Amino acid sequence: MASYSYSAINAQGAELTGEIIAPDLAGAREQLRLKGLLAESLREISGSGEGKASVLKTSFGAKVKPKSLQVFSRQFATMIEAGLNVVGSLVILEQQTDDPALAVVVKHLRTDVEGGLLLSEALLKHPRVFSRLYVAMVEAGEAAGILDIVLDRVAFQIEKQESIRRRIKSAMVYPTMVICFATLVLIGMLLFLVPIFQGIFASLNGQLPQLTQYVVDASNLLKGAPWVILFIPLGLWSFFRWKRTEAGRKMWDRFKLRIPMKIGDTVRKVTMARFSRTLSTLVAAGVDIIKALEITGQTAGNWVVEEALAGVRQKVHEGVPIAQPLIENPVFPPMVSQMVKIGEETGELEKMLTKIADFYEEEVDAAVGSLTSIIEPLMMIGVGIMVGIILIAMYLPMFKMLHLVSNSGGS
Repeated sequence: MASYSYSAINAQGAELTGEIIAPDLAGAREQLRLKGLLAESLREISGSGEGKASVLKTSFGAKVKPKSLQVFSRQFATMIEAGLNVVGSLVILEQQTDDPALAVVVKHLRTDVEGGLLLSEALLKHPRVFSRLYVAMVEAGEAAGILDIVLDRVAFQIEKQESIRRRIKSAMVYPTMVICFATLVLIGMLLFLVPIFQGIFASLNGQLPQLTQYVVDASNLLKGAPWVILFIPLGLWSFFRWKRTEAGRKMWDRFKLRIPMKIGDTVRKVTMARFSRTLSTLVAAGVDIIKALEITGQTAGNWVVEEALAGVRQKVHEGVPIAQPLIENPVFPPMVSQMVKIGEETGELEKMLTKIADFYEEEVDAAVGSLTSIIEPLMMIGVGIMVGIILIAMYLPMFKMLHLVSNSGGS
Protein backbone atom coordinates (compact mmCIF):
# COMPACT_ATOMS: atom_id res chain seq x y z
CA MET A 1 0.00 0.00 0.00
CA ALA A 2 1.13 3.56 -0.80
CA SER A 3 -0.20 7.02 -0.03
CA TYR A 4 -1.23 9.36 -2.84
CA SER A 5 -2.09 13.04 -2.71
CA TYR A 6 -4.87 13.93 -5.08
CA SER A 7 -6.68 16.85 -6.63
CA ALA A 8 -10.15 15.93 -7.89
CA ILE A 9 -13.49 17.42 -8.92
CA ASN A 10 -16.78 16.26 -7.41
CA ALA A 11 -20.23 16.12 -9.06
CA GLN A 12 -20.89 19.76 -8.20
CA GLY A 13 -17.69 20.89 -9.92
CA ALA A 14 -15.89 21.78 -6.70
CA GLU A 15 -12.18 21.00 -6.51
CA LEU A 16 -11.11 18.80 -3.59
CA THR A 17 -7.67 17.79 -2.36
CA GLY A 18 -6.55 15.14 0.07
CA GLU A 19 -4.72 11.87 0.56
CA ILE A 20 -5.72 8.31 -0.26
CA ILE A 21 -4.11 4.90 0.32
CA ALA A 22 -4.13 2.38 -2.52
CA PRO A 23 -1.98 -0.48 -3.88
CA ASP A 24 -1.11 1.46 -7.03
CA LEU A 25 -1.99 4.52 -9.10
CA ALA A 26 -4.84 2.77 -10.94
CA GLY A 27 -6.30 1.60 -7.63
CA ALA A 28 -6.19 5.13 -6.24
CA ARG A 29 -7.94 6.50 -9.32
CA GLU A 30 -10.62 3.78 -9.02
CA GLN A 31 -11.20 4.56 -5.33
CA LEU A 32 -11.75 8.22 -6.18
CA ARG A 33 -14.19 7.25 -8.93
CA LEU A 34 -16.19 5.13 -6.49
CA LYS A 35 -16.42 8.18 -4.23
CA GLY A 36 -17.83 10.24 -7.12
CA LEU A 37 -14.60 12.14 -7.71
CA LEU A 38 -12.82 12.74 -11.01
CA ALA A 39 -9.07 12.75 -10.48
CA GLU A 40 -7.18 15.69 -11.99
CA SER A 41 -3.81 14.82 -10.50
CA LEU A 42 -2.44 11.92 -8.44
CA ARG A 43 1.01 11.89 -6.89
CA GLU A 44 2.61 9.28 -4.64
CA ILE A 45 3.78 10.76 -1.36
CA SER A 46 7.47 10.02 -0.94
CA GLY A 47 7.18 10.05 2.85
CA SER A 48 4.43 7.46 2.85
CA GLY A 49 6.82 5.10 4.61
CA GLU A 50 6.29 7.24 7.70
CA GLY A 51 2.91 5.63 8.24
CA LYS A 52 4.48 2.17 8.04
CA ALA A 53 7.14 3.19 10.53
CA SER A 54 4.44 4.35 12.91
CA VAL A 55 2.64 1.01 12.59
CA LEU A 56 5.87 -0.87 13.19
CA LYS A 57 6.60 1.26 16.21
CA THR A 58 3.20 0.38 17.61
CA SER A 59 3.61 -3.30 16.76
CA PHE A 60 7.11 -3.71 18.16
CA GLY A 61 7.34 -0.87 20.65
CA ALA A 62 4.48 0.30 22.86
CA LYS A 63 1.99 -2.43 23.60
CA VAL A 64 -1.77 -1.97 23.49
CA LYS A 65 -3.28 -2.99 26.81
CA PRO A 66 -6.01 -5.67 26.69
CA LYS A 67 -8.24 -3.44 28.83
CA SER A 68 -7.90 -0.63 26.26
CA LEU A 69 -8.74 -3.05 23.45
CA GLN A 70 -11.78 -4.27 25.35
CA VAL A 71 -13.07 -0.71 25.91
CA PHE A 72 -12.33 0.14 22.26
CA SER A 73 -14.35 -2.86 21.04
CA ARG A 74 -17.27 -2.14 23.37
CA GLN A 75 -17.45 1.53 22.35
CA PHE A 76 -17.05 0.65 18.68
CA ALA A 77 -19.98 -1.79 18.95
CA THR A 78 -22.15 0.84 20.63
CA MET A 79 -21.44 3.43 17.92
CA ILE A 80 -22.14 0.98 15.07
CA GLU A 81 -25.37 -0.08 16.78
CA ALA A 82 -26.35 3.61 17.09
CA GLY A 83 -26.09 4.00 13.31
CA LEU A 84 -22.64 5.58 12.87
CA ASN A 85 -20.55 4.32 9.98
CA VAL A 86 -17.15 2.69 10.53
CA VAL A 87 -15.08 5.75 9.58
CA GLY A 88 -17.12 8.08 11.80
CA SER A 89 -16.79 5.68 14.72
CA LEU A 90 -13.03 5.41 14.25
CA VAL A 91 -12.69 9.20 14.17
CA ILE A 92 -14.41 9.48 17.56
CA LEU A 93 -12.47 6.54 19.03
CA GLU A 94 -9.17 8.01 17.85
CA GLN A 95 -9.92 11.24 19.70
CA GLN A 96 -11.15 9.78 22.97
CA THR A 97 -8.90 6.76 23.61
CA ASP A 98 -6.54 7.15 26.58
CA ASP A 99 -4.02 4.62 25.26
CA PRO A 100 -1.44 6.40 23.04
CA ALA A 101 -0.42 3.16 21.31
CA LEU A 102 -4.03 2.32 20.48
CA ALA A 103 -4.63 5.89 19.25
CA VAL A 104 -1.87 5.40 16.64
CA VAL A 105 -3.41 2.12 15.51
CA VAL A 106 -6.93 3.61 15.29
CA LYS A 107 -5.56 6.48 13.21
CA HIS A 108 -4.13 4.03 10.69
CA LEU A 109 -7.33 1.98 10.71
CA ARG A 110 -9.32 5.09 9.88
CA THR A 111 -6.92 6.02 7.06
CA ASP A 112 -7.05 2.51 5.58
CA VAL A 113 -10.84 2.29 5.75
CA GLU A 114 -11.15 5.73 4.17
CA GLY A 115 -8.83 4.44 1.46
CA GLY A 116 -11.28 1.69 0.57
CA LEU A 117 -10.18 -1.26 2.71
CA LEU A 118 -12.62 -3.32 4.71
CA LEU A 119 -12.24 -3.03 8.48
CA SER A 120 -11.06 -6.65 8.70
CA GLU A 121 -8.42 -5.97 6.01
CA ALA A 122 -7.22 -2.92 7.93
CA LEU A 123 -7.02 -4.94 11.16
CA LEU A 124 -4.81 -7.53 9.41
CA LYS A 125 -2.08 -4.89 9.10
CA HIS A 126 -1.71 -4.85 12.92
CA PRO A 127 -1.19 -8.52 13.90
CA ARG A 128 0.50 -7.59 17.19
CA VAL A 129 -2.63 -5.72 18.30
CA PHE A 130 -5.52 -7.65 16.75
CA SER A 131 -5.34 -11.45 17.01
CA ARG A 132 -6.54 -13.86 14.32
CA LEU A 133 -9.62 -14.43 16.46
CA TYR A 134 -10.40 -10.70 16.45
CA VAL A 135 -9.90 -10.34 12.68
CA ALA A 136 -11.95 -13.47 11.88
CA MET A 137 -14.80 -12.26 14.08
CA VAL A 138 -14.87 -8.84 12.42
CA GLU A 139 -14.66 -10.44 8.96
CA ALA A 140 -17.66 -12.64 9.77
CA GLY A 141 -19.54 -9.68 11.24
CA GLU A 142 -18.97 -7.61 8.09
CA ALA A 143 -20.18 -10.46 5.88
CA ALA A 144 -23.33 -11.05 7.94
CA GLY A 145 -24.08 -7.37 8.64
CA ILE A 146 -23.85 -7.84 12.42
CA LEU A 147 -20.59 -5.96 13.10
CA ASP A 148 -21.96 -4.37 16.29
CA ILE A 149 -22.94 -7.76 17.77
CA VAL A 150 -19.60 -9.29 16.83
CA LEU A 151 -17.58 -6.42 18.32
CA ASP A 152 -19.55 -6.77 21.55
CA ARG A 153 -18.78 -10.51 21.62
CA VAL A 154 -15.09 -9.79 21.04
CA ALA A 155 -15.09 -7.38 23.99
CA PHE A 156 -16.73 -10.06 26.15
CA GLN A 157 -14.13 -12.61 25.00
CA ILE A 158 -11.25 -10.29 25.93
CA GLU A 159 -12.87 -9.59 29.29
CA LYS A 160 -13.18 -13.29 30.12
CA GLN A 161 -9.60 -14.09 29.06
CA GLU A 162 -8.20 -11.19 31.09
CA SER A 163 -10.27 -12.24 34.09
CA ILE A 164 -8.67 -15.70 34.09
CA ARG A 165 -5.20 -14.20 33.53
CA ARG A 166 -5.65 -11.78 36.43
CA ARG A 167 -6.75 -14.56 38.79
CA ILE A 168 -3.71 -16.67 37.92
CA LYS A 169 -1.32 -13.73 38.23
CA SER A 170 -2.73 -12.74 41.62
CA ALA A 171 -2.33 -16.33 42.80
CA MET A 172 1.34 -16.27 41.74
CA VAL A 173 2.20 -13.02 43.56
CA TYR A 174 2.61 -14.57 47.01
CA PRO A 175 4.79 -17.54 45.94
CA THR A 176 6.97 -15.23 43.85
CA MET A 177 7.46 -12.82 46.77
CA VAL A 178 8.32 -15.71 49.11
CA ILE A 179 10.86 -17.17 46.66
CA CYS A 180 12.52 -13.77 46.19
CA PHE A 181 12.62 -13.17 49.96
CA ALA A 182 14.01 -16.66 50.62
CA THR A 183 16.72 -16.16 48.01
CA LEU A 184 17.76 -12.84 49.56
CA VAL A 185 17.80 -14.40 53.06
CA LEU A 186 19.95 -17.29 51.82
CA ILE A 187 22.44 -14.98 50.12
CA GLY A 188 22.56 -12.70 53.18
CA MET A 189 23.22 -15.58 55.56
CA LEU A 190 25.94 -17.03 53.34
CA LEU A 191 27.64 -13.66 52.94
CA PHE A 192 27.39 -12.27 56.49
CA LEU A 193 26.32 -14.88 59.08
CA VAL A 194 28.33 -17.92 58.02
CA PRO A 195 31.72 -16.06 57.87
CA ILE A 196 31.33 -15.08 61.57
CA PHE A 197 30.96 -18.71 62.62
CA GLN A 198 33.69 -19.73 60.18
CA GLY A 199 36.14 -17.34 61.86
CA ILE A 200 35.35 -18.79 65.29
CA PHE A 201 35.78 -22.37 64.04
CA ALA A 202 39.09 -21.53 62.34
CA SER A 203 40.55 -19.90 65.47
CA LEU A 204 39.89 -23.08 67.43
CA ASN A 205 41.39 -25.38 64.77
CA GLY A 206 38.40 -27.68 64.96
CA GLN A 207 37.26 -30.23 62.39
CA LEU A 208 33.90 -29.13 60.98
CA PRO A 209 31.00 -31.57 60.48
CA GLN A 210 30.27 -32.44 56.87
CA LEU A 211 27.02 -30.41 56.67
CA THR A 212 28.75 -27.36 58.13
CA GLN A 213 31.62 -27.76 55.67
CA TYR A 214 29.19 -27.71 52.75
CA VAL A 215 27.63 -24.47 53.99
CA VAL A 216 31.05 -22.91 54.57
CA ASP A 217 32.19 -23.93 51.08
CA ALA A 218 29.08 -22.29 49.61
CA SER A 219 29.81 -19.14 51.61
CA ASN A 220 33.44 -19.07 50.42
CA LEU A 221 32.32 -19.50 46.82
CA LEU A 222 29.85 -16.63 47.12
CA LYS A 223 32.40 -14.33 48.77
CA GLY A 224 35.20 -15.21 46.36
CA ALA A 225 33.07 -15.05 43.21
CA PRO A 226 29.94 -12.98 43.86
CA TRP A 227 29.26 -12.95 40.13
CA VAL A 228 27.84 -16.48 40.50
CA ILE A 229 24.63 -14.77 41.67
CA LEU A 230 24.21 -13.73 38.04
CA PHE A 231 23.54 -17.38 37.23
CA ILE A 232 20.05 -16.94 38.73
CA PRO A 233 18.78 -14.28 36.26
CA LEU A 234 20.85 -15.89 33.48
CA GLY A 235 19.20 -19.24 34.15
CA LEU A 236 15.74 -17.65 34.14
CA TRP A 237 16.52 -15.82 30.88
CA SER A 238 17.78 -19.05 29.28
CA PHE A 239 14.66 -20.90 30.43
CA PHE A 240 12.25 -18.34 28.99
CA ARG A 241 14.24 -18.19 25.75
CA TRP A 242 14.20 -21.99 25.47
CA LYS A 243 10.46 -21.99 26.21
CA ARG A 244 9.87 -19.74 23.20
CA THR A 245 11.54 -22.21 20.82
CA GLU A 246 9.34 -24.77 19.06
CA ALA A 247 10.95 -27.76 20.81
CA GLY A 248 10.93 -25.98 24.18
CA ARG A 249 7.29 -24.98 23.84
CA LYS A 250 6.26 -28.55 23.07
CA MET A 251 8.13 -30.00 26.05
CA TRP A 252 6.99 -27.26 28.45
CA ASP A 253 3.34 -27.49 27.42
CA ARG A 254 3.38 -31.28 27.89
CA PHE A 255 5.06 -30.89 31.26
CA LYS A 256 2.55 -28.28 32.46
CA LEU A 257 -0.31 -30.72 32.01
CA ARG A 258 1.51 -33.35 34.11
CA ILE A 259 2.58 -31.22 37.09
CA PRO A 260 1.33 -32.84 40.31
CA MET A 261 -0.53 -31.21 43.23
CA LYS A 262 -3.47 -30.21 40.99
CA ILE A 263 -1.32 -27.70 39.08
CA GLY A 264 -1.50 -29.70 35.85
CA ASP A 265 -5.24 -30.16 36.34
CA THR A 266 -5.67 -26.40 36.75
CA VAL A 267 -3.67 -25.74 33.56
CA ARG A 268 -5.98 -28.16 31.71
CA LYS A 269 -9.06 -26.36 33.05
CA VAL A 270 -7.72 -22.97 31.96
CA THR A 271 -7.04 -24.36 28.48
CA MET A 272 -10.51 -25.93 28.23
CA ALA A 273 -12.15 -22.68 29.30
CA ARG A 274 -10.24 -20.75 26.64
CA PHE A 275 -10.95 -23.38 23.97
CA SER A 276 -14.68 -23.48 24.71
CA ARG A 277 -15.10 -19.70 24.95
CA THR A 278 -13.17 -19.04 21.72
CA LEU A 279 -14.97 -21.71 19.69
CA SER A 280 -18.34 -20.57 21.06
CA THR A 281 -17.61 -16.96 20.09
CA LEU A 282 -16.55 -17.93 16.56
CA VAL A 283 -19.52 -20.25 15.99
CA ALA A 284 -21.90 -17.55 17.23
CA ALA A 285 -20.36 -15.06 14.79
CA GLY A 286 -21.02 -17.42 11.88
CA VAL A 287 -17.41 -18.33 11.16
CA ASP A 288 -16.99 -21.56 9.17
CA ILE A 289 -16.45 -24.47 11.58
CA ILE A 290 -13.18 -25.56 9.92
CA LYS A 291 -11.75 -22.07 10.17
CA ALA A 292 -13.16 -21.71 13.70
CA LEU A 293 -11.34 -24.87 14.82
CA GLU A 294 -8.12 -23.65 13.20
CA ILE A 295 -8.25 -20.29 14.97
CA THR A 296 -9.26 -21.92 18.26
CA GLY A 297 -6.24 -24.22 18.06
CA GLN A 298 -3.88 -21.33 17.35
CA THR A 299 -5.20 -19.37 20.33
CA ALA A 300 -5.51 -22.33 22.74
CA GLY A 301 -2.31 -21.40 24.57
CA ASN A 302 -1.04 -24.98 24.79
CA TRP A 303 0.73 -26.98 22.08
CA VAL A 304 -0.85 -30.29 23.14
CA VAL A 305 -4.37 -28.89 22.72
CA GLU A 306 -3.34 -27.17 19.49
CA GLU A 307 -2.18 -30.48 18.02
CA ALA A 308 -5.32 -32.21 19.24
CA LEU A 309 -7.52 -29.59 17.57
CA ALA A 310 -5.55 -29.95 14.35
CA GLY A 311 -6.58 -33.61 14.36
CA VAL A 312 -10.18 -32.68 15.17
CA ARG A 313 -10.21 -30.20 12.29
CA GLN A 314 -8.93 -32.87 9.88
CA LYS A 315 -11.65 -35.32 10.98
CA VAL A 316 -14.38 -32.70 10.69
CA HIS A 317 -13.10 -31.82 7.22
CA GLU A 318 -13.64 -35.49 6.31
CA GLY A 319 -17.25 -35.28 7.49
CA VAL A 320 -16.93 -36.68 11.03
CA PRO A 321 -18.95 -34.87 13.78
CA ILE A 322 -16.85 -32.68 16.08
CA ALA A 323 -17.67 -34.72 19.18
CA GLN A 324 -16.21 -37.99 17.83
CA PRO A 325 -12.51 -36.95 17.66
CA LEU A 326 -12.94 -35.12 21.00
CA ILE A 327 -14.15 -38.37 22.61
CA GLU A 328 -11.19 -40.29 21.12
CA ASN A 329 -8.57 -37.79 22.33
CA PRO A 330 -7.66 -38.06 26.06
CA VAL A 331 -6.68 -34.38 26.16
CA PHE A 332 -10.36 -33.40 26.29
CA PRO A 333 -12.27 -34.35 29.46
CA PRO A 334 -15.37 -36.54 28.93
CA MET A 335 -17.68 -33.70 29.95
CA VAL A 336 -16.41 -31.51 27.09
CA SER A 337 -16.90 -34.14 24.41
CA GLN A 338 -20.33 -35.20 25.72
CA MET A 339 -21.57 -31.60 25.94
CA VAL A 340 -20.33 -30.92 22.40
CA LYS A 341 -22.09 -34.07 21.20
CA ILE A 342 -25.37 -32.92 22.75
CA GLY A 343 -24.88 -29.47 21.23
CA GLU A 344 -24.40 -30.94 17.76
CA GLU A 345 -27.41 -33.22 18.06
CA THR A 346 -29.71 -30.44 19.28
CA GLY A 347 -28.31 -27.74 16.99
CA GLU A 348 -27.19 -25.63 19.97
CA LEU A 349 -23.42 -26.08 19.79
CA GLU A 350 -22.75 -22.42 20.66
CA LYS A 351 -24.94 -22.64 23.77
CA MET A 352 -23.27 -25.86 24.97
CA LEU A 353 -19.77 -24.45 24.40
CA THR A 354 -20.72 -21.37 26.40
CA LYS A 355 -21.92 -23.59 29.26
CA ILE A 356 -18.62 -25.52 29.14
CA ALA A 357 -16.66 -22.25 29.27
CA ASP A 358 -18.72 -20.96 32.22
CA PHE A 359 -18.24 -24.25 34.07
CA TYR A 360 -14.47 -24.35 33.61
CA GLU A 361 -14.04 -20.68 34.48
CA GLU A 362 -15.77 -21.39 37.80
CA GLU A 363 -13.58 -24.47 38.20
CA VAL A 364 -10.48 -22.36 37.58
CA ASP A 365 -11.59 -19.95 40.32
CA ALA A 366 -12.00 -22.80 42.79
CA ALA A 367 -8.76 -24.52 41.72
CA VAL A 368 -6.70 -21.32 41.99
CA GLY A 369 -8.10 -20.70 45.48
CA SER A 370 -7.32 -24.28 46.47
CA LEU A 371 -3.79 -24.11 45.08
CA THR A 372 -3.14 -20.84 46.90
CA SER A 373 -4.19 -22.38 50.21
CA ILE A 374 -1.84 -25.34 49.55
CA ILE A 375 1.13 -23.39 48.19
CA GLU A 376 1.27 -20.78 50.96
CA PRO A 377 2.07 -23.19 53.84
CA LEU A 378 4.38 -25.22 51.57
CA MET A 379 6.36 -22.11 50.72
CA MET A 380 6.68 -21.20 54.39
CA ILE A 381 7.82 -24.73 55.20
CA GLY A 382 10.37 -24.52 52.37
CA VAL A 383 11.77 -21.23 53.67
CA GLY A 384 11.90 -22.64 57.18
CA ILE A 385 13.78 -25.75 56.01
CA MET A 386 16.28 -23.64 54.06
CA VAL A 387 17.02 -21.31 56.97
CA GLY A 388 16.93 -24.24 59.41
CA ILE A 389 19.59 -26.19 57.46
CA ILE A 390 21.98 -23.24 57.63
CA LEU A 391 21.34 -22.67 61.33
CA ILE A 392 21.70 -26.36 62.16
CA ALA A 393 24.90 -26.49 60.12
CA MET A 394 26.25 -23.55 62.12
CA TYR A 395 25.22 -24.92 65.51
CA LEU A 396 26.26 -28.53 64.93
CA PRO A 397 29.90 -27.78 65.89
CA MET A 398 28.85 -25.96 69.06
CA PHE A 399 29.24 -28.99 71.31
CA LYS A 400 32.57 -29.76 69.71
CA MET A 401 33.56 -26.10 70.01
CA LEU A 402 32.81 -26.11 73.74
CA HIS A 403 35.02 -29.17 74.06
CA LEU A 404 37.81 -27.36 72.17
CA VAL A 405 37.42 -24.28 74.39
CA SER A 406 37.65 -26.37 77.54
CA ASN A 407 40.75 -28.15 76.18
CA SER A 408 42.45 -24.92 75.26
CA GLY A 409 41.58 -23.47 78.70
CA GLY A 410 43.03 -26.52 80.48
CA SER A 411 46.28 -26.30 78.59
